[in-house]
Amino acid sequence: MNVVLWICQGLLAALFLVSGVLKSTQSKQRMLDTGQTGVVFFPLPVIRAVAAAELAAVLGLVLPGATGIAPVLTPAAAIGLAVVMTGAAISHAKLGEYRTSAVNLLVLAVCVFVAVGRLAG
Repeated sequence: MNVVLWICQGLLAALFLVSGVLKSTQSKQRMLDTGQTGVVFFPLPVIRAVAAAELAAVLGLVLPGATGIAPVLTPAAAIGLAVVMTGAAISHAKLGEYRTSAVNLLVLAVCVFVAVGRLAG
């Protein structure tokens, strides 16, 4: 089970590293132009705050397990990302982008799996 959790953590870390970097470096218009339509409902400072949270969560997914320091941060990071994905799913559903919303819910499920697995473990 530990290996499966690490694989999920690695995939989530990669996904949110890319997402966080893009949200922290691109203009809102550029994000919209490249298909990140869920940002349409939020002002740029909120998007930047979400980006910072995503990047912090990347560290929380990987570093505690790698260093043995503060392992409670891993499920906390996963829960935080689940909250982000809830907002993403709602945003895309409001836009009628139900396939994208379904993908958001799948990522949310992986976040919950990691959180529960690490809390139980």
